[in-house]
Amino acid sequence: MEPLTWTGSLGAVLDPILFVLVPVFLLSLVLRMILSVFEPDTGIQTNADGTIIATGGVWGLVRIGSNFLGLAVVALILGYLVIGALMNTSAGIVGAVSHQFIPVWIALVVTFVLSIRYKRRLGLYGKLFDSTVGMIGFALVMFWVYTAFFTAAFDWIATHEALNQASGMKNKLPGTPFNGAAEGEYGWYLLGGDNLARDVFTRMVKGSTVVIAIAPLATLFAFMVGITLGLPAGYYGGKLDTVLSFLANLILAFPVILLFYLLVTPEIRATGLPQYMAVLLFIFPMVFMGVLIQSRFRTQPGKNLKWLAVVLVPMFLVYMAAINAPDSRISFWPLDFIPMDGGLLTVFVSVVFVNSPTVFRIVRGLALDIKTRDYVAAAQTRGERPWYIMLWEILPNARGPLIVDFCLRIGYTTILLGTLGFFGLGLSSESPDWGTTINDGRKLLSIYLHPALTPAFALLSLVLGLNLLADGLREESLRD
Repeated sequence: MEPLTWTGSLGAVLDPILFVLVPVFLLSLVLRMILSVFEPDTGIQTNADGTIIATGGVWGLVRIGSNFLGLAVVALILGYLVIGALMNTSAGIVGAVSHQFIPVWIALVVTFVLSIRYKRRLGLYGKLFDSTVGMIGFALVMFWVYTAFFTAAFDWIATHEALNQASGMKNKLPGTPFNGAAEGEYGWYLLGGDNLARDVFTRMVKGSTVVIAIAPLATLFAFMVGITLGLPAGYYGGKLDTVLSFLANLILAFPVILLFYLLVTPEIRATGLPQYMAVLLFIFPMVFMGVLIQSRFRTQPGKNLKWLAVVLVPMFLVYMAAINAPDSRISFWPLDFIPMDGGLLTVFVSVVFVNSPTVFRIVRGLALDIKTRDYVAAAQTRGERPWYIMLWEILPNARGPLIVDFCLRIGYTTILLGTLGFFGLGLSSESPDWGTTINDGRKLLSIYLHPALTPAFALLSLVLGLNLLADGLREESLRD
């Protein structure tokens, strides 16, 4: 088999267009920025129907031209991906990679079509599709979510095993034929080999499952802890607020990276401290859900008991299984059906512990503000109990800022996971997570770029998507 070029036969048609179109587009953006400095202030002028008149002259022409060129660049990129996916290896590395992601492309198209079709019925999520920035961020995030799902559930995307080493494939360039490929085995290392002769593309894809499994769930747990403690602190105030705020500030005063470093070191793990922390922190989701149901159905004993059993019993079983670990000091056999590695549990607990105080402060501040509103006073006048007011009056009206912060915090957590992996802390040294893979690749970065740049670009795209998604949600929530 011959080595693959980046665009194969497809490049003969599209590459010349790309090499002309991209510089012209960048030049138009630079020209647009320069001309914006000298754009005349004509005030807001409207047509008879109330629409705003666009600036004319050279400013209008440059604006229209840059917009048109931008759409042309996007269309060209889509051409590489769509046509390349159909041509597979005939379209080179780009086509082969795009072909591997066909399940992800289909899932994204279906998601966007259904979401746009029914967006008026989907609340804040539906309004996200009125924001171009929000849609771009959502697409980037869901790309990696679907990649992780199809990889973990069906193993459809990866071309090789993440830990397999192939003779003669050490530090090979992207598109190198797989040396000694057996019958039915994929014939190329699409994005090259690393310093241990492992497939870089496969490790990037498998690494997404680690990030998507930890970052959102750990952030959700941190929000459960922060909400459960922040609402009563803001609502009641007094000594409870003073004590909880002091503890939160005490944790926040410690440097985050150093705190992570201390929590995930082998010496700390050997003491069993992370597992004891898990016993405490993982109980907060059950407390939150129990209080939420109890406050809502307190006057309906039958329904209250049913929902408490339906929700809390499975959560308790998952809780008991989650705090088990192969090297744990606490064991609840046979409730150990979640095969959570000790290092993964440590990282998970560390993320929850570090993020919870910040969430607490945000929720506390929102509760202090919202508890003075008229609808809260009305609920108090009706005789509603405090936890009902906190969870069913205050919390729903704080959802906008909390949803935005949730998206941003997943991005921060992703960066923290990458940092821990880069320093070789918490997760196994053979883990395909992006931080560990970047660390493996940076040792020969001056000679071979691809082993480090591939996971770095994946990490960048996910965090960028989360930030853009948060911007889109913030923009739409402000319109409510």
